[in-house]
Amino acid sequence: MPKVIKILLAIFMLTITSCVSKKKIVYFQNHEENQSLINNKYKITFKPSDLIQINISALDLEAVKPFNLAAVTYTTTTNNLAAPPQQQSYIIDQEGFIEFPVLGKIKIGGLTRTEAINLLKEKLSPDYIKNPTINIKISNFSVTVLGDVKKPGKFIIPNERVSVLEAVGLAGDLNISGIRNIEVKREENNKITTYKLDLRSNNIFTSPAYYLQQNDIVYVKPNKAASQSASYNQNTGLFISIGSVIISLISILTR
Repeated sequence: MPKVIKILLAIFMLTITSCVSKKKIVYFQNHEENQSLINNKYKITFKPSDLIQINISALDLEAVKPFNLAAVTYTTTTNNLAAPPQQQSYIIDQEGFIEFPVLGKIKIGGLTRTEAINLLKEKLSPDYIKNPTINIKISNFSVTVLGDVKKPGKFIIPNERVSVLEAVGLAGDLNISGIRNIEVKREENNKITTYKLDLRSNNIFTSPAYYLQQNDIVYVKPNKAASQSASYNQNTGLFISIGSVIISLISILTR
């Protein structure tokens, strides 16, 4: 009978530990979001290493040609075009500058898209182009999702707008062992800032990290059970080997 009781207790404890409370896994619970605090205004700030495309248009098509240079590649053998011309891209250097045709060095880093467009308009109009229309796009906008998700990786975002929920969705959602507190790591003012978000709470929608910036890293921590399980699995082979050696020694000594 004691043996049966021990077996039943072991099954009971296993059942308890394997059950996960809904409060630990259900998204958007317990909190009513304050609509007055939700800010859907999304602003891109240009940063060093951003690869940007600048397109300028106006009624005078000849006037805009020098500012819309096309990037072309040639074959080394025949010196013919290797591919159709593409829109010229500009890399923002570590000081925040780009080299722009005719105008030379322009500091774009640290500016929002609206600020950068206004700056270019001031430099172009009216001396070079009258009433120019300017569009600026980041070609290499990407975010990285790491940790306890189904498909971790780096994701290119063509439209430059992605929320932390969408990024988690691109990574296949969290595994069941992923805790619902996640971290967003962002470079700001030459240092890494960490934002913590709780997917179980509607308060996530009011976080300054709800919409991701280019090169943000989203990290999903595994829960304690998953961490311990991983550690156990890594050491299982070692423990078996040690156990085998001990059993062999005992067998030899007790002969």
